[in-house]
Formats: sequence, C-alpha cells, structure tokens
Amino acid sequence: MSHYQGIIDRYRAFLPIEKNDSIITLYEGNTPLHESHNLRLAINPELNIFLKFEGLNPTGSFKDRGMTMAVTQAYNAGSRKIICASTGNTSASAAAYAANCGMIAYVLIPEGKIALGKMSQAMRYGAKIIQIRGNFDQALSMVCDIAKEESDISLVNSVNPFRIQGQKTASYEIIDELGFAPDYHALPVGNAGNITAYWLGYQEYFEKRISQSLPKMLGFQASGSAPIVRGHVVKNPETIATAIRIGNPASWKQAEAARDTSGGVINEVTDAEIMQAYDMLASLEGVFCEPASAASVAGIIKLNAQGYFAAGANIVCTLTGNGLKDPDSAMQSIATPITVDAEMDAVRRALEGK
Repeated sequence: MSHYQGIIDRYRAFLPIEKNDSIITLYEGNTPLHESHNLRLAINPELNIFLKFEGLNPTGSFKDRGMTMAVTQAYNAGSRKIICASTGNTSASAAAYAANCGMIAYVLIPEGKIALGKMSQAMRYGAKIIQIRGNFDQALSMVCDIAKEESDISLVNSVNPFRIQGQKTASYEIIDELGFAPDYHALPVGNAGNITAYWLGYQEYFEKRISQSLPKMLGFQASGSAPIVRGHVVKNPETIATAIRIGNPASWKQAEAARDTSGGVINEVTDAEIMQAYDMLASLEGVFCEPASAASVAGIIKLNAQGYFAAGANIVCTLTGNGLKDPDSAMQSIATPITVDAEMDAVRRALEGK
C-alpha cells in the first residue's frame, strides 16, 4: 500500500536528487491550506483568503521543507556533521533531521533571543548548542566561516541552495490544491529565504504550464527589524516576532528580485499589528501560529486598509510556525483562568459570570 513519503518523494521530478540517494525525511510537507471565512469577513468580505499553515510540519515550522533537502544532500555527500545559526526554528529542524540519520548538529544562537519552545526542541533532539553574546547576523557569519574551514561540516542555513529547493515545494502544494496560482502570496520576511523559494516554485510550475499565472509576492518585515524596507542593515534588530528578528538577510537580493519581477511589495508591520493578527488568527479561525507567522496576515490587513486589493482577489498567507513554539508570547495579555471550589454550584456561578 502506498502512503505519503514527504516532499522529496512527492516532487522528486522537480528536485535535485539522485535516483539512489538515501532520503532523510520526517514526512514533512502536505500541510493544510485553510480557507479563511471568519478572518475574511473581519478584513474584507470581497477577498478570498487562504492560510498555508506550515506550523503543522514535523518540527512545527516551514524549515522542515528545506531541511529534508539540505540534510539529504549532506548525508549522501558523506558528511555526518551539520551546522547552522538560528533564531529558533532552523535549530529545531536541523537537530531533528540530524537525529533521524545519526548526524551531529551544531547550532549557534543569539543569547536570550530564542523562544522557549524552539530552544527546548533543539536541546531534546540532541543538538550541540552554543549561545553567543551577539545577534543572528553575527552567528550566521561565524557558521559560514566554520563550514568553509571544516570540510566535514555542512552548512544548512538558507544560504545552502538545497534549502531553497525544498522550501519551494509549498508553492507546488498550493497550486495542486487550488488548481491555480493565487493572485497574491503574503509571507513574513526574516532571512528572506522563504519568499525566494516560493517565487521559484511558482515560476517553475508556470514554466511547466501546470499553472497559467504568477502571483504578486508580498513580504512583510517587523518594523524593528526591516532592513529591506529601510534599504540598509539593521545592526540591532528588535521585535516580538523572534523568528524574523534579522537585520541583514542572507537572501536579501533574491527577495528583492521576487518582489520586483512579480510586481509585489515588501513592507513593514509593527509589533502591535503583528499581535493583533496573531490574536485574530486564533480567535476567529482556530489557527494558532507563532507571532512571526502572523506578519503575513498583519500585512494583508494593512494593504487592504490602503485599498491595495481588487474585489475577488485570491490571497494566500503563509503561516510559518506553530504557536507552541513561543509559549511566552502566547501567555501575554490573556485572561487568567477562573478558580473555584470543586462544587457544582460554584462552577455554575462561574459559568453564569457571577
């Protein structure tokens, strides 16, 4: 009996993979494309909004799509060690895929800047974690140098082209499910590999005539971490959306190319706008994502208020990670549970708000 085997098996014809390669997979991909009804009504009833919820990948983020390709390539090339810099999700994914095939994962992270859920994952998967007194951009520069100097260590950050190859499969899934390419595709932008990858996937399906059109790519950075919007490196990026707290994106030029060739935009949203969208996704749609994920929806809300979209537009928003990745943010500004005695009358009074 055949069953789902992950993105490499499903899209092998579109990926740089050899026939006899060992595939390192946790059965990533095949994530829901959630048609939003209540959110659409709250934003603009004349729009069609779909949520590509990547938080239901094996380690809870979109990073798994790229990591299956990067680790598969490294493993078949003979490497048994991988290294990455991370704001959290990459570390969790790299550690999981390394554990799956007996490799060692080394991770550099900015001290005190990683959400608890992501840190705990990487540690449980057995990664060798080093915290630096610096930011992500410094960590990335260091791991790039280490990978160049140490031939037995493979770099698995998104500067690795195999990561982009894996991540592009999300575009394939969207078209395969909808039957067409959306008019717009909105994503959070941190290191900018994902908007690069989605655009590549859309272009490839268009070139193969599997789809008949291309979307406009819409990227959104957090205001405190918006180097592409500002046009210069942000040395000390700050935002509640830790996954996109990056001041010098590795795929900066590629993201600009995706924006320009698709006729889209890269804009910024504030932390307040991100958290508003974060709350709306959970309370209106039952979709619990991490704060950075909500930047895509926050951006749609902002552009809609400016009259950017025509009636009837089909918009896909990528939600990059699961809400359980960042429990601290989830617990902010919410009501505390009501505590009563274990008596029926007390429970009834609480139900009635008395």
